[in-house]
Order: sequence, then C-alpha cells, then structure tokens
Amino acid sequence: MENGFKNGMLILVLAILAILVVVINPIAIVGVGERGVKVTLGQVSPQSFTEGIHIVTPFISKIVNMDVKTQKNTYTTSVYTKDIQQARISYVTNYNLQPSNAYKMYREVGNDYINVILMPVLEGTIKDVIGKWNAQDLVANREKAASEILSKLQTQLEPKYINVTDFQMVEIKYSDVFEKAIESKVTAEQEALKAKNKTVQVQEEARQKLISAEAEAKSMAIRANALTQNKALVEYEAVQKWDGKLPTYTLGNTVPFLNLH
Repeated sequence: MENGFKNGMLILVLAILAILVVVINPIAIVGVGERGVKVTLGQVSPQSFTEGIHIVTPFISKIVNMDVKTQKNTYTTSVYTKDIQQARISYVTNYNLQPSNAYKMYREVGNDYINVILMPVLEGTIKDVIGKWNAQDLVANREKAASEILSKLQTQLEPKYINVTDFQMVEIKYSDVFEKAIESKVTAEQEALKAKNKTVQVQEEARQKLISAEAEAKSMAIRANALTQNKALVEYEAVQKWDGKLPTYTLGNTVPFLNLH
C-alpha cells in the first residue's frame, strides 16, 4: 500500500514538472532558414542565433525567429514615363534578410521590414528609373531599365540589411489607345522601310541598265569609227556576216560579192 502511494506521488510530481516545462517553456527552436533574435527584458541581444535548440530564461528572455530565406514576390505598380504616359508595371523581385544582421533589423524595424523598408524603396526606385524613359523606348529597352533598377535597389537596400538578388519587369501595360497608336506607328515605319527598299532596288536596276546602255553605245561608237577609218575592215565585217551564198538577180546572173582584183 505504501509503495503504491509513493508511485502515485512520483507520477504526480512528474506530471506537475511536465506541465511547468510546457507552461514556462525554457527551450526555443530556431528553424531551417531562420535566425533567432534574443530579447531579454526588452533588450535585443547583439547577435543572431543560428538554427537549432536554444535555452532561454523563462519570463525574462524569449527568441523571435526571423526568416532569412530568399523570397520571390510579384508586384504591380503604376508609374509615369518621361512623356507622361501612364503604365502599369508588373515585376518580380528576389530578396532576403541578411542573416548576420537579423537582430539589427528586429531592433530597428521589427518583423514588418517588407512594408516599412522594402516596398517604399522598390516603388521609389521604379518610378525614378521609368520616369527617365519615353514610353515607346521603354518597351524596347526593358532589360536595360530593369538592370538599372536592380543596381539602384542593391545600393540602397544593402545598408538596410536586405539583399536584392534579382529584378525583372514581367509586363509593361499602357492604355489601349496608346498601345494602338504604337502599333500603328510601327506598322507605318515598316511600310515606309519596305517602300524605301523597293525604291533603292528600282534605282539600282535603272543604274545597271544605264551602265549597260552606255557601254553598248560606246562600243558601237568605237566600231563605227573603226569602220569609217578602215575600208578593209568594212569588207571584213561583211565577210563575217556572209552566209556563203551569192546574191541572185532577176536577170539570172550572179554578181560577185567582192572585188577580188
């Protein structure tokens, strides 16, 4: 009976301890792709805790987990081009919180750094760069504009504990009226180029014909001059064209074609 009482008391004590451990919870776990920020009585410890299990003092300390994995998000924003055309830009950006500076971010900003820091810098940088381009030029130079935006984002956000690894403009959408105007302009330019190429072709053909005609005329002039200066050459030309038959007249007699004396 006494042993049963002792066993019951032991189980009760263990149960109470288990409940205290759960309630007090002196263990903190930092997951994969996270950094832990230790806060003790409202003070942030000057280090970022790595993945794993960490012991904290109940009711005095706690660990706040910060995600440091690379994030990929798609956003859309409205901007104006240099020639005052409104455009909706859809873009993708890759970024991550700097692991070693997670505690600084929490101390200075907190967990909501995306809305407090990242988005305002993104919006401002995109508007600044897009505002340097005319609408039609922007379409043809999308990659160049995106590269400039990425460079500016990295410069501005790196000191704010955020790494930006990629930026791509997925779509540039103008008003329907403006897009039709661009399409009409492109079509007109293509037709004009086609007409210009045709004109160049006709001019080249005419030039070749003129060169051929001038060469033929010059050749005929040289031959005519030579025939005038040399009677023997006239006879030679006649021989060259003779088919070997003597001409026949109605009187029935043939007349020598050449004077052989």
